[in-house]
Amino acid sequence: MAHMAIEHSEIESIASLEQALADGTPLSGLRLQDLDLRGHEEELLARTDLTGLVVLGGSLTERLDEHLRRQGALIFPTDPHCPVNPYRAQLYSPAELYAGLDTEGYDATPDARAYHWAQDGDLHHDAFTTLLRAIHDDSITDALRERIEGARLVGVMGGHALARGTEGYAAAARLGHTLADTGLTVVTGGGPGAMEAANLGAFCRTAEQVDRALEQVAAVPGFRPSIAEWARVALDARQSVLPQSATPTADPAPAAPRSIGVPTWFYGHEPPNVFCDGIAKYFSNALREDLLLAMAGAGIIVLEGAAGTVQEVFQIATRLYYAPPETGPLPPLVLVGAEHWAERLPAWPLLQALGRDRAMGEAIHLVDSIDEAAALIR
Repeated sequence: MAHMAIEHSEIESIASLEQALADGTPLSGLRLQDLDLRGHEEELLARTDLTGLVVLGGSLTERLDEHLRRQGALIFPTDPHCPVNPYRAQLYSPAELYAGLDTEGYDATPDARAYHWAQDGDLHHDAFTTLLRAIHDDSITDALRERIEGARLVGVMGGHALARGTEGYAAAARLGHTLADTGLTVVTGGGPGAMEAANLGAFCRTAEQVDRALEQVAAVPGFRPSIAEWARVALDARQSVLPQSATPTADPAPAAPRSIGVPTWFYGHEPPNVFCDGIAKYFSNALREDLLLAMAGAGIIVLEGAAGTVQEVFQIATRLYYAPPETGPLPPLVLVGAEHWAERLPAWPLLQALGRDRAMGEAIHLVDSIDEAAALIR
């Protein structure tokens, strides 16, 4: 027996909902994501074509809730104790994650509270909490794909220990700026150190802005001992880069983002950096890492790092090693720092051995400068 395919359309804004209601679009099977439905209660109460309608979070009255359920809709509730919205339809902004930083300190921010919520032993094996975390990460993936649609992404990996004010940090920032100026979107793990530097450089529109931002953030070299001070100076530097008409909570949204961060609450000690056009923060580190590496279709540049960076190098290598021949030219994997990757942490000889007699061998590169790395990507 043939089965008819059912198309599920997502409605993520009140404007889209109003258009659907005005057009008489059947509501059966639609997904209403994170919408305040109270202003359209009477219109929705008059509808009976609600079988299979899925309401993901948002706000609605008890009367509307009861009507929707009676007509066959599914209502997914949230948890008032959850510090973030699991059904959100957009990426995070720095202002959202660091809300309350100036008045109550870092521990009161949604970013810190989300980490503690995820690590709460009483909730860790709670089925509903697990469901909310999974829904949140799926919603973030959906929002991320929408935000980067049509963009060409280049990944920049590197260690979180690289301090502001150092030559290495400035070099990573210049790399990010150079790549973004060629029309690429720079995507990193969204944390501090080399990741922050690359996002900072990409976020800045001019070389002068890069220099000014580097000077500002150097006042607080790292996130220890105070995440609050580290984040405050970065938020001030970010604001100095934005157009004067923008406010800290209303950033411009360019058609193609220059800079995206993909951090995780799995590493709660690493706060997210603020130099991104969007932050896709995940509870699942495994999902986040796999997606981060898969997105970088223009190639990946790996700066010096330690265990976490080495893990990412060989996750990428696995993809390159098993890529089928019909895939075509593979995206370049460029390691920066010959002494570091050939001697201090000798990943390069193993990569060469893996790439011998395979297409992967043509895709891997070891260079000593960011200019060489950028040229290989371009």
